[in-house]
Amino acid sequence: MGWLGGWFGGSSSSDESDPLGKLDPKLREFLARESPVKYTTQQEQEQRQRHSQGPTTPVQKAPVQATATTTTKEVQLATEQAQQQEQQQTEKPGVPQASLYKDGRYAHLWKTYRPQYEIENETKTDHEKLMDVLEGFKQRKEMIGKAALENCAEEQYDWNNCMKNGSWTERATMCRDTVRKFERCYNMQSRLLKALGYLQTYNRSPEVDEDIQMHADALYHRMLEQEAEIEKAKAEGRPVPAFPSLFETHKHPTKMSAPQATTEAGGKDPYEPSQEIVDSWQDKLSQLPETDRMAEEEALRAEHRAKMMMAKNLQELWNEQSKEREKRRLEGKETIGDKIKRVLGTPDY
Repeated sequence: MGWLGGWFGGSSSSDESDPLGKLDPKLREFLARESPVKYTTQQEQEQRQRHSQGPTTPVQKAPVQATATTTTKEVQLATEQAQQQEQQQTEKPGVPQASLYKDGRYAHLWKTYRPQYEIENETKTDHEKLMDVLEGFKQRKEMIGKAALENCAEEQYDWNNCMKNGSWTERATMCRDTVRKFERCYNMQSRLLKALGYLQTYNRSPEVDEDIQMHADALYHRMLEQEAEIEKAKAEGRPVPAFPSLFETHKHPTKMSAPQATTEAGGKDPYEPSQEIVDSWQDKLSQLPETDRMAEEEALRAEHRAKMMMAKNLQELWNEQSKEREKRRLEGKETIGDKIKRVLGTPDY
């Protein structure tokens, strides 16, 4: 009737010395391994004190010798404990990278963890993989518009302020000057973002996209400064200063990384537009001011490159799908869809 003793205040000495003594041995091992609070029994404490003190010697006969032996014992115990800790650390398995507990807890559970996006990619159908490539290209085009609006926030604010608090003349003309200023900023920012490689669907971090966006804004304001210098020189009757092209003196590393990777193998850039495509752009470029033609041409080249890269990704997916269908056919696991595609003569891209 041990539970009566708990009511009337009585308890055995074994319960006080070892609160976990009545637990199952496996449960005690689990608590000792996983619990942050470590319980020690009274017997273990006495044993540690005996080991730390060493064998008792008569103090009256040799006090100096007793202190020397105790210090040597403490040094030996410290070295043994350090060696045991190092051995435990070496024998302890590595903590999985995705684990939230870097001290090694629940490592056997985190060892088999897989992120959700990996599982989703494995369970996607062929059609979903193709749609991901197309949706990625469309999403990048939408993000260019948002980034251009962020870079032209000051011009947009001036436009709204003119419509609300502008003079009577500005309101009568619907703030034509500020609207033109905002439209030019938006168009030029979009061209610069495309030219710097913002449209290309690389698996890159948001920090790189922000770097490209800031670089495009810096190039636009540099272009405005150059135009102001040219207008000032014309007003003063001085010769017009010649400025180098923005795309030659300020080549962004993100933009130049993709062509280098493609030209190393064959010596020729496969994404470079043909002469016929370049000639088809001349009509559109001739309608723009001379100051905007270079940026527009670079934007067209970057957009052509992004489309060619998207087509290459689609072609790789089609090739992979055709290999998987052929593998299933040889293994005798051909599905109805595979038979239909083989009978209709679907081309292997």
